[in-house]
Formats: sequence, structure tokens, C-alpha cells
Amino acid sequence: MRAVVYKGPFEVAVENVPDPTLKHPNDVIVKITSSCICGSDLHMYEGRTAAQPGIVFGHENMGLIQEVGSAVKTLKVGDRVVMPFNVACGFCKNCQRGFTGFCTTVNPGFAGGAYGYVSMGPWGGGQAEYLQVPFADFNCLPLPPGSEFESDFALLADIFPTGYHGAVLADVSPGESVAVFGAGPVGIMAAYSCAIRGAAEIYVVDHVQERLDKASELGGIPINFDKGDPVQQIKDRRGGEGVDKAIDAVGYQAAAPGSSAAGGEQVEVPNIVLNQLIDVVNPTGALGIPGLYVPTDPGGVDENAKRGALSLNFGQLFEKGLRLATGQCNVKRYNAYLRDMIIAGKAKPGFVVSHTVSLDEATDAYVKFDKRIDGYTKVILTP
Repeated sequence: MRAVVYKGPFEVAVENVPDPTLKHPNDVIVKITSSCICGSDLHMYEGRTAAQPGIVFGHENMGLIQEVGSAVKTLKVGDRVVMPFNVACGFCKNCQRGFTGFCTTVNPGFAGGAYGYVSMGPWGGGQAEYLQVPFADFNCLPLPPGSEFESDFALLADIFPTGYHGAVLADVSPGESVAVFGAGPVGIMAAYSCAIRGAAEIYVVDHVQERLDKASELGGIPINFDKGDPVQQIKDRRGGEGVDKAIDAVGYQAAAPGSSAAGGEQVEVPNIVLNQLIDVVNPTGALGIPGLYVPTDPGGVDENAKRGALSLNFGQLFEKGLRLATGQCNVKRYNAYLRDMIIAGKAKPGFVVSHTVSLDEATDAYVKFDKRIDGYTKVILTP
């Protein structure tokens, strides 16, 4: 089959690789119809992880079931499904408590597994024609047949639930004011989710104009941090007050003001957003941090950053009585409910998709997405 294969920093290729097979009776093989490129894929693409050449990318996957293992009970050939990026067993202690992003079965020695991602287990990625899905009854979310809502449903694999997770981590409630840092796909979905949860005012901080324009389309208040301290800009708009809640949808590759927006070129300040969250939230508020932070970063700006040790204004965090919650999204906690909102017409997350291109165009799509050019903000690959 054809698949997107990592070759080295800033290089992927579409190559022929072996077809996946049923390795256990509870597996299914899915024929991929949509697989998204994620900002997290760029960490590997840019050489910022320990990913080795040969890994097949792709953790945001949906398609049609092609083959079914003998132990699978609730699925059949032809079913349309979308898979959480978390590979999970459904029966370990963490899965039973709903923490499927931290499954202890699928990636021995580590809490958490994912498709096509470094250190997240032996699971191949879905930027390919076919995908092996383990524990399929648990990991496949059934969808209505046909092709309706394709781009909306594709986002159920990761960014829509992850954005909603950010709003949950920050405990966003009706009538509140929120600042979302980062207007990439997850940040836009976080802002959208805050609106769904009834937030009254949503500030969205970034410096890529296309992203800020997208935030405006959904009713967000755009804040361009190249034009001044975003915390002060928000407070100036609010008569000197901060906000009730804030969300970090940026992570450890946060950019300095005025630097390039491209991931491989920008001047990084990995702790800047975390401290801006602490500054902008009013006393007794809460911070949600779904943005990715890592324990090791070969491209870190200094020795501390290379080991994930960042300087925080913890004294201010304590003095203000702020709550903080973080961690990757447990997609299964949200995806069925968000699917039903899409079907009911209550949510249409597909507006964030900028490009849908053939799998054969993946090499070019990675270059453009990484450099933030030609409007590439969220890309779906179709085999």
C-alpha cells in the first residue's frame, strides 16, 4: 500500500509499504478515506523527537472496515468508523476510569499509545491506504453510512475532542471570559468548544493572520501578539481586568513576538505562553493546557528546554489561587457526544479544514503546512 513515510528532518515521502494484517482476533483493518496532518506530526517532521526514518505517520484516521477479526462483536465489513488517536485496550485501570489516553496495555512501560507516533507503541499510522486497529470494538466509533460530514467526522479523531478537552481542563462555564493561546486547529477547536459551552467572551491569541481571521469567523476576539503583549491587550479591552479562564493550545514550540510563524524557523520561547496564562487569568481562575509539552526535546533552546524543564512564575500561580490541569485528550470521553452534535447540526468543526488533498500530495502538503503558507492551516489526506 502507499503510505507517508518519515525519511529524516523536514523530509517525508509517499512510498509502498507492506499492507497491515490482522494480528489478533480483536483487530480490524480499515480502508482509510480521510487522514489528517496534525501539528503534532510536525514535531517529528522537523526532527524534534526521537522518531527514526521509516515510521508511517498519521494518528487522525477514519474510513471503512475492510476486514474483521474473529473476536470482534460489534463491527462488520463496510462499517464507517473514526478512531481516536489514542490506542487503548478498554480494560486496564486507566481505561476503566475513562483515561484512555493513558492506557497501560498497548505500549508496555509507558502510559499511552497512538497510531504513527514516536514512542507511542508499535502501531502504524493511517496516512496510508489501510490501517490495523487493535481492540477494535473499543477503538472504533461507528458513523452513519455514506460520505456526509466527512471532514467534520475526521476531526473526531483528535482536534475537536482535544479542543473540547482544553475547555474541560479549564472548566469553562456559561457566561465566562476565556483567553485561548494559539489559533492553530486545536486552538480554534478550543475556542469553538468554549462557545459551545456558553462562554461569553473568547479572546484568541496568535500572530498568523489567516488563523486570527478564522477565530473572528467563529466570534472570537483576535489578539495579535506581534502587535504587543497579549496579556496587556486583553486587559486593556477589559478595563484592566483579566479573564476567568485560559487555555494553552500552543505547547513547547511557542514563538517570540515578531519571529517567523514557521515551525522550523521561528524564535522559540518555550515557557512564554504558560507564564502569559498565569498573568492573564484572574485570581481563583483556571488554566487548561492541552498544548504539547515533552520531557525531551533535541531541538530545545537551552539545556533546560532539552529536558523539558521550563521556568514558571509558580509564586504568582499560588498567590492567585489558580487551578491548573493538563495532559493529552482522552478522546473516547468526548467523541460519541461530539459525533452526535455533528449529526444533529449543533456542531460543524469542518470549517477549520483548509485543504483536502490526495495522499500522493502529502510531501508538498507537509512543506506548506510546516511553513504556514498558501493558507495551509488544517489538511486532510485522501488515499
